[in-house]
Amino acid sequence: MAQSAEHVLDHFELFRGPEYQQMLANKKKMFENPRDAAEVERIREWAKTPEYREKNFAREALTVNPAKACQPLGAVFASVGFEATLPFVHGSQGCVAYYRSHLSRHFKEPSSCVSSSMTEDAAVFGGLNNMIDGLANSYNMYKPKMIAVSTTCMAEVIGDDLNAFIKTSKEKGSVPADFDVPFAHTPAFVGSHVTGYDNALKGILEHFWDGKAGTAAKLERAPNKKINLIGGFDGYTVGNIREIKRIFELMGIQYTILADNSDVFDTPTDGEFRMYDGGTTLEDAANAVHAKATISMQQWCTEKTLPFIADHGQEVVAFNYPVGVSATDEFLMALSRISGKDIPEGLARERGRLVDAMADSSAHVHGKKFAIYGDPDLCYGLAAFLLELGAEPIHVLSTNGNKAWEKKMQALFGSSPFGQNCHAYPARDLWHMRSLLFTEPVDFLIGNTYGKYLERDTGTPLIRIGFPIFDRHHHHRSPVWGYQGGMNVLVKILDKIFDEIDKKTNIAGKTDYSFDIIR
Repeated sequence: MAQSAEHVLDHFELFRGPEYQQMLANKKKMFENPRDAAEVERIREWAKTPEYREKNFAREALTVNPAKACQPLGAVFASVGFEATLPFVHGSQGCVAYYRSHLSRHFKEPSSCVSSSMTEDAAVFGGLNNMIDGLANSYNMYKPKMIAVSTTCMAEVIGDDLNAFIKTSKEKGSVPADFDVPFAHTPAFVGSHVTGYDNALKGILEHFWDGKAGTAAKLERAPNKKINLIGGFDGYTVGNIREIKRIFELMGIQYTILADNSDVFDTPTDGEFRMYDGGTTLEDAANAVHAKATISMQQWCTEKTLPFIADHGQEVVAFNYPVGVSATDEFLMALSRISGKDIPEGLARERGRLVDAMADSSAHVHGKKFAIYGDPDLCYGLAAFLLELGAEPIHVLSTNGNKAWEKKMQALFGSSPFGQNCHAYPARDLWHMRSLLFTEPVDFLIGNTYGKYLERDTGTPLIRIGFPIFDRHHHHRSPVWGYQGGMNVLVKILDKIFDEIDKKTNIAGKTDYSFDIIR
């Protein structure tokens, strides 16, 4: 093996060496039950056909590579958005390692979360003792101001009662009686990460607003003129929430960001470890009940939370991931109406710059065909922006989308001449998307990191927008909401279009007649 302590081969080169190639060939021959290569190739080609697509879309009992995660991931994401809050997942340790690693790999930040470490005995006899010990350890070791509890499959299958367990833990002295321990049941075998986000946020607001666990006395009964804003589960939370704060401040609006995790997922390297950073203060979370209105940037992330807020007498307004000109216009006009504040000239100029950029580049985007997959609100927002650009979002797929989402998507398509050949696919997975890309090819695919396998398989260039993005760094630091965010999305799309043009025109003397410096 051609490496030494002075010359260590990177894995890109290491596994291409003859020793590894022989080892991998032996492994395939001896342990992988190999089939005839010609037969494998025949099946591979058949799996690209309309006949296979029909069979693929008829399956019901199997999911292949779903474009979603499970509820507790969303619960952890929501929980860390509150001041000095430690997410506590009642379930197995391995599940929590998945949530932490998923968030850490996307945001390139430590992700603090603890587990009650349920094992076989807890699965049989219940996890009460795990809760008692876990809350005590978490409170004493990590010094949080709040512990937000959610669940995994194991706790839900055996029916552990979080409310009773938390009360018993307090009686046994695990945490003080008046310590804030909101909770939400988040069974991972139903819904998705956006459902978990919704359940967890509603649980936290219920805890403060309805005075659960004896916290009613903490509410400051003073009406205010603030507007609450909920970002939803968002891989761009760092850039987006900071952009929204900038807009609020430009307009002179008093606001509370509920579940503000823009700082904890973007801590500085300055010699100080911040287990907790930023977040909505517990006082602000309690007083948010007195706000004038609550705005959700993602309708499908707040299906339970918004009705709960409306029941407390607030106006609620929901958007679908506002990307681009029209969506940002609607957002700003809603802010202006609710707050009574005018939209400042600075934002109007930003709008004009985005419109100018779209006009400058329209020849390259107009008529291009796209496929999109991801969370329901993200898909809607991106599809709406593509229609504004004169592009065609032919396939829009959301594994955690439902029939109501499909209806709303089809109404969006029907509102534009560029949407007439476009279709929405709820409750479908990336293996369905593969069939769509082979049978109805498009120019570009928009989605998260997992789309790179579709890019390799189908040859459809991938534009990385969504969650998670593991194989590119720091995308989450830039906004995609607002006029500035729309500019960022436009540049992402254009960069990929120009990269593909260069790839197809870079053979000297053959295709380089269009290998131009100016595009």
